[in-house]
Amino acid sequence: MPANSWPENNSFPEFEPLSSILSAWSDSESEAAEDVYRGYKGRRRKAAVLLVFVWSGTVALHLLSFGSWIVLGFTGVMGIHALRVLLARPADAPPPLSEETREHWPRVSLLVAAKNEESVIAKLIDILCNLDYPKTLYEVWAIDDNSSDRTPQVLERLQKKYDNLKVFRRSADATGGKSGALNQVLPLTCGEIVAVFDADAQVSPDVLRRVLPAFHRPQVGAVQMRKAIANPSVNFLTRGQMAEMALDSYFQQQRTALGGIGELRGNGEFIRRHALERCGGFNEETITDDLDLTLRLHLDRWDIEFLMVPVREEGVTQPLALWHQRNRWGEGGYQRYLDYWRLILSNRMGIGKTWDMFNFWTIQYFLPAATVPDLLMAIARNRLPVFAPITSLAIALSLVAMFVGLRRIETSSSRQSRSQPTSSRFIHLLQTLRGTVYMFHWLGIVASIAIRMSVRPKRLKWVKTLHQGS
Repeated sequence: MPANSWPENNSFPEFEPLSSILSAWSDSESEAAEDVYRGYKGRRRKAAVLLVFVWSGTVALHLLSFGSWIVLGFTGVMGIHALRVLLARPADAPPPLSEETREHWPRVSLLVAAKNEESVIAKLIDILCNLDYPKTLYEVWAIDDNSSDRTPQVLERLQKKYDNLKVFRRSADATGGKSGALNQVLPLTCGEIVAVFDADAQVSPDVLRRVLPAFHRPQVGAVQMRKAIANPSVNFLTRGQMAEMALDSYFQQQRTALGGIGELRGNGEFIRRHALERCGGFNEETITDDLDLTLRLHLDRWDIEFLMVPVREEGVTQPLALWHQRNRWGEGGYQRYLDYWRLILSNRMGIGKTWDMFNFWTIQYFLPAATVPDLLMAIARNRLPVFAPITSLAIALSLVAMFVGLRRIETSSSRQSRSQPTSSRFIHLLQTLRGTVYMFHWLGIVASIAIRMSVRPKRLKWVKTLHQGS
């Protein structure tokens, strides 16, 4: 097969689709208590059980005479995986689609769910409707989720301007948030590949020709673009988010190179329609559709690829807005492990992905949740926190990942623009140190999430980030 031809999408192992399993779960648990979500039962109870396990386990490790040795042994095991992550060699990006294979290019549906986005939606639609791709092979769907600003008027004007733009307006009583908006339009689309963008996204005209070749391998269910901050120079928060995205891109590349977990990020995600349908579409019972779909795709034995092709978005500039946004991300990430723990423990993803997921779950969620009892016991017993070795490993891994990630991004951008890199190693080191300080906000967010989810249910609603536009 030529490097940039388009393969058949039907060669996939036969086993029970995940959507069938989840449907059976929903039917069997229809009598659950009223404080749970339909189809995804008992999150509060599960969160409480997990928190009790984490806190009691932390206290027990402090009280056991050999508790520190247990932690040191586990740190060594995690260190082996961390070393494998650092030493992994990501594959080169596939070449863009060439004109010689134009007759085999796939149909693509680009979806933008918008709620009160009058400041940014026009710029994105202008970009998406003028991509370097045959107009007959792609469509743009703008989903107005009952906006109360001028978003409907802006979309109406743009629809008259572009033939390949289709606008869908949801009613005031529509439910499901962003996932509900995407699910409502999905049956109306025709693409083999479905892409999702946030309203403030910015991409290059050749984005489809660069991303679609990553689907040549039939096992690939989705592809995530590299998220980049469009306004990094505003303040400390946006500079921190720039470093955070570099950290994320590094881990995405290294983990997928190992056959581990690639993750979707909501903005700039491309999904094979067949894979999306097998997983049951977008989950309307979660507050982070991208993180939930990530896990469901892997549980259905699809792979998620990552490309250094950038999708730019506005960074949050105010502390309160950042707190709300990261709380939503953190809670959505936490939810998915509570929802699918039975399938995860059944090793449905395979040993490699399950072990990779467990290592990063430990760093991202377990350690922050264990911080409070660990610090209290350390003060009471006048000793170091028992999880200090794992925390040190996590910080060291993040420092290396952020530094290398920043350098990779500059190198990639320089190659794309055919220019020389402009930042020195010293500049990247300063950006890494600043980004590391910024990332400590994650400890407080996850610790508070673990407690909050254990004591009260959360109503599902679309909490959007306010976009200012340029």
